[in-house]
Formats: sequence, C-alpha cells, structure tokens
Amino acid sequence: MAMNAKVLIVEDEEPLTLLLRYNLESEGYDVEAVGRGDEAETRILEGTPDLVLLDWMLPGISGIELCRRIRSRPETNGLPVIMLTARGEETERIRGLATGADDYVVKPFSIPELMARVKALLRRIKPELIATILNAGDIELNRDTHRVRRAGREIHLGPTEFRLLEFLMQSPGRVFTREQLLDGVWGRDVYVDERTVDVHVGRLRKAINRGRKPDPIRTVRGAGYAFNEQFVTA
Repeated sequence: MAMNAKVLIVEDEEPLTLLLRYNLESEGYDVEAVGRGDEAETRILEGTPDLVLLDWMLPGISGIELCRRIRSRPETNGLPVIMLTARGEETERIRGLATGADDYVVKPFSIPELMARVKALLRRIKPELIATILNAGDIELNRDTHRVRRAGREIHLGPTEFRLLEFLMQSPGRVFTREQLLDGVWGRDVYVDERTVDVHVGRLRKAINRGRKPDPIRTVRGAGYAFNEQFVTA
C-alpha cells in the first residue's frame, strides 16, 4: 500500500481547519495545520509536505505571497498548492493561478468537491501516494472498483458497509466511537441514530466472516469499534 500523503492546511478560521482536518484524515491523509503564513513557510522549509491547502487571507504573510515564495525556491517549486479563498471574481482567480497555485476553490465550497480536487492533483503529480487498494490480513479493498475480496473470494457489501470497512481499515487499531463512525461514514449533515452503527457493523461482520473466518472488527465495550491491528500483521 502507498504511503499516506502529507497535507499542510494553512487556514486561520478554526472551524474550517477542523472540518478540513477531519475529512482529510478520514480519507487517509497525514494532516498538519497552521494558522499563519509565516509559520507555514517555516514548516514547509523544515519538511516539505505533499500538498498545501492555502487560504488567501492570512496573518503573518498572505497566501498569495507564500505561494510566490514556494514557487521561487527550487526545493519547493513543484509543491502542489490549492488556494482557498472567498474572492470569486475572475481577475482574483487568474491572479491566484498566475502566482503559481495549481487549483483554486472559492468559499463556501463543497467538501466532497475539494477532496476530489486534492486526490486528482496528487494523482497527477504524485501518483504513488494515492492508494487505490487497502490490504489487511487476507482482506483486500479496492477503492476504485468498490470491490472487496477475502482470501481471494469476492465479498458483496452494500455501499454503507463498504464505506464502514474502508474507514476502519484506514486506521488499524484505532478505536472509533459510534459518533465518530457516524461522522466519518454517514457525514455530519445526516441524522442517523447511533444504534444504526451497530446494525451496519453487524451486517459487515456477517458478510466478511462467512465460513467462520476470524473477525477483524473488535468491539471495545463502552467505547466503540476498531479494526484489529493484530489482524493486519497476520
């Protein structure tokens, strides 16, 4: 499996930073966030990330100025940059791209659209970082074809069970509460009862454990569920 891509969020609006971090981490990216342009410049020089989500208006130095500096240095001039901005005017958009941004997203933007742009940009520039296939033990999950195999045999999952398995497989050993699973799999805008999580975990287990295979999903009493890290090394 490919290494996780490192994404640096440079954004001074805390709620937006949290939302971006949450969604990027649930897609399997390693995320770091800073709220100032000058601080971001220091971080980039210390260790170049794989992609930067860069707000236009920042304290310290502006996003436009930071983007200009990134492009002017040989060691960072190929770093993928997506600008986030509230300025929708055509001239501003052209200015952002002229400074060297690879893409441009106007606030308020759709999170799924932004995630798709991040993935498309990384796939174009660093294709080895976007893992299409997740492997753990004898389970193989293919994100592109939406197919799951166990010990070479195809397992048929509904769309929710597929997303649930994908979400758990991205972070082996990590215990997710039912609330975190609701947010990560169903999304924050959907009202679903927490007991629904138990129902879908039950369906997922039934599908992947056919033939009395060992159960890779661990129930943590009073907490939630985890993809068993022992299973991964099996």
